[in-house]
Amino acid sequence: MTLTDLGWTDILAKEFEPHAKRGWIPARLIRDNKITYGALYEDDEGDIDEVEVILGGKVYHDAESDAELPAVGDWVAIELGDTDEDTVIRARMQRRTCFSRKVPGKSSEEQVIAANVDTVVVVTDAGSDFNLRRMERYFMLIERSGSKAVILVNKSDLFPAEQNEEVASAIQKLSESADVHITSAAKCEGLDVLKKHLNQGETVTVVGSSGVGKSTMINQLLGDDYQWVSEVNETTGKGRHTTTARELIVLEDGGILVDNPGMREIQMWTNEQTLRDSFTDVEAIAAECKFHDCKHKGDKGCAIQKAVEEGSLDAMRYESYLKLDEEIAHLQMRRKKRQMTLERRAKRDHRIKARNLNDRIDHDREQHPERGY
Repeated sequence: MTLTDLGWTDILAKEFEPHAKRGWIPARLIRDNKITYGALYEDDEGDIDEVEVILGGKVYHDAESDAELPAVGDWVAIELGDTDEDTVIRARMQRRTCFSRKVPGKSSEEQVIAANVDTVVVVTDAGSDFNLRRMERYFMLIERSGSKAVILVNKSDLFPAEQNEEVASAIQKLSESADVHITSAAKCEGLDVLKKHLNQGETVTVVGSSGVGKSTMINQLLGDDYQWVSEVNETTGKGRHTTTARELIVLEDGGILVDNPGMREIQMWTNEQTLRDSFTDVEAIAAECKFHDCKHKGDKGCAIQKAVEEGSLDAMRYESYLKLDEEIAHLQMRRKKRQMTLERRAKRDHRIKARNLNDRIDHDREQHPERGY
């Protein structure tokens, strides 16, 4: 295995040159242990080795938010420690892509799911997990990340073929660029479509709700029980065990896989442009409204209202569009307020430091008049 197998490129090598001059070496983060990280690097013999690393103080203090701190999938510059010293992350490289969401709850912070990902694979099924509105959210986040979207309608062995096909077709209509496939991880059916994205140096992250078969799928890819999976609950159709920690796995046959815990909330971390790009059908209809400032709420000549009444625009999809638009606007308002708060705190801290400095100068003047302040 080489750095190239981990996703290292000539572009990264060029960016890393200043760090190399300081004696630091490149590494890719494979695990976030909260206090420390697991990282892969190339040793003096040219072999890939794993090391536990800690975050350098400068990297921590320079980050304006948690999302700017190193995350699984990031390339970093590390300073190797010896027997008595820690190995330290001294810098984080620029991210090529970043798949993230808003932190669940009332926070306006961004949560990075995985960095430098080529493909985001969303696993769902044709049963209780299927939700078109949630899939719209996934597509928007993937679009913003810069990654390729692949959707696997898994557990096909538990549902009629017609039901699986209907679900796959409905998802495909949401995004023409996405690859949508029907699979059964338990029976090793359809996993070849996932393997084709796992090429040398390419990174794939697998996401979805708990119990949709992600761990079983990864077990099949690895050829052994990498993730322990219990029997499926007959009532819910879900496995009793799910992944609990995010981890990057380098596959022997090529490719890099990022396994993730189940995602219960898909809260938006995006902007209006991504919303428009994800709902081009709604935008195209809105462009036909008689008035450019149409509010689509009973206005005369409203093309949206007409399309909904005629059935050419699904009412639930339009409601989803409005809800996402409101959610994004609310997020941006909260982000703006948070930024204003941070700026006020920075100014306050600056004033306090200046006042303390003046107090120290005044004190020194009194104690040492001979210095001629």
